[in-house]
This record gives sequence, C-alpha cells and structure tokens, in this order.
Amino acid sequence: MSSPKTNLAYDLIAIDIDGTLVDKQGVVSEQNIEAIERARQAGVAVLLCTGRNYAESAFAAKAVRAAHPMVTAGGSMVVDPDSGETLHRFAMRESIARGVVDVLNDAGHAALVLKDRKASGFDYLVVSGEEGHDLHPVTAWWLDHMELSRRNIETMDEDEHPEWTVRVGACGPSSFTVPLRDEIDELMGEKVTLHSFPAVTSREHVPGFDGEFHILEAFDSLAHKWAGITWVCQSLGIDPSRTAAIGDQVNDISMIRSAGLGIAMANAIDEIHDLADRVTLDHNESGVAHAIGQILAGEW
Repeated sequence: MSSPKTNLAYDLIAIDIDGTLVDKQGVVSEQNIEAIERARQAGVAVLLCTGRNYAESAFAAKAVRAAHPMVTAGGSMVVDPDSGETLHRFAMRESIARGVVDVLNDAGHAALVLKDRKASGFDYLVVSGEEGHDLHPVTAWWLDHMELSRRNIETMDEDEHPEWTVRVGACGPSSFTVPLRDEIDELMGEKVTLHSFPAVTSREHVPGFDGEFHILEAFDSLAHKWAGITWVCQSLGIDPSRTAAIGDQVNDISMIRSAGLGIAMANAIDEIHDLADRVTLDHNESGVAHAIGQILAGEW
C-alpha cells in the first residue's frame, strides 16, 4: 500500500475525535467533513486517531467517509475504517495487564480490560475481583449507551486470551482515578503508557453523581497514538516528518510532540498548547476545518 506525495508541506493529517473533530454535542460539522474531503482530493492521507475503540468511533469514520486506516484505542490498535478489521495491535504484556488489574481491584474498583474485538468477539472483560466490585454507574451507562459487549470475570486467571488485551482501565471520580494513576506509575514506571483525563460522559446521566468524572487508562509502553501513526506511515510509504496532527488532550501528546506539525485546538489542555507549533479554532468552531484550510493554502 502506498500514498502519492503531495506538493504541500504534509502528506498525512492525523485528527483526534473527542474535543477535536466533534463538537461538544458529539457531532462532526459539515465544515470539517468538507475540509477533510478537500484534503483527500489534494492527495493528503487523513487518519482518525482516537482514544475510543472502533465500536465507539465508527460513527466518525462514517461521517467523514474515512478512506485510510484508523488509529484507535489510544494508539493500541490500527483498524480498517469500514469493517473494523484489525491491521495491527500493540498488545499489553500479560504481567503488566495483571498488575494494573490488581491495583484497581485492591482499590475496590472493577477493571475494564479492552480486547481486540475482531479476535475475541467482544469489547471488554469486566474484572470484578474476588470481592465482586461493581462498575461505576456512569461507566455502566456508557457501555450500555454505546452497545459495547462485555464478559464478567472475577480474576485474570479466567482470561483465556491475554494476548488480545490492548488496554486496562477504569472510570470514576477524579479523586479516585488520579491517585491510582500515580500508584500505577510508581509501581510500573516505563513499562506502561498512562492517561488520566475527563470523560466525554456527563454526570447528568446518573442522578446523584457529583464531581469530575475521569478515565484512567494503562497501555503497554509501546502503545500510543504516535506509534499507530508511524505504523500507518510505514504502510503508506509516507515520511513521518511529513505529518500534521491535531488534538486537545493528554492522549494526543505523543502525536503533537512527534509530528512534523503539531496543532492544538483552542480548547486543548495547557500541555498540548505548550507542545504545539500552531493553534487552531475551538472544536465548536470547526477548528479542524480551519487547520486543514491553512495547510492546503500553504500557510502552515
């Protein structure tokens, strides 16, 4: 598979979904859709590059008529945008996955073990621990809302295919997830890639919940968005230095730092702004379309 070189400064644009491609309502604007099509017509490969798994992000691929592989699940999976077929998987080492699950269970929380759906036939193992810990109600709502399939087990000894695991995580109030992130980091250090950031779900979905809801995710150290982008670049014959990346959150840091052009959304966190070469408009103002327009015009 190869991609023709363009007369522009960049041959590939990687675009995050939440807080970047979609607005606060989760909708891809017509301006963004049209800009992505213009980029493709100009010979630029356009990749969706998201923390969501394929089942959670297929709506965006359909909206923009994605024609190139998607980098999903925080960079741990590269998939075909039409079928969700696995093209590459950065699996977690079994010992690392077990260690993260143990930390979560010991803290009284069920662990979400994300699987390669095409290999396993389901999305998540929910590991409750021997004490039978429950998922947070907001997490349970999200899984049901997105129609994500899951199997319940007590311990990782019941996992018949650890080689299909790409991520271990949990969701809950930041007062819970942030200290656990620090504990996992201290325990495993460079063996894992860790993310903790606000969830796209909202507390109004679960009456009685008050506070900031965070996602905690642990991946193998080799799994991050830039790793997925680099894999796609190699398959398309594109020099990674001729890439642009647009994002807003902590899981976008690797691609904003490493791409030839790192673009921060106006609504991005401070770390992204500090790393970025350029800043585009807010996600509610079709900032992706603005950035693509600047690239196609040769301004960026």
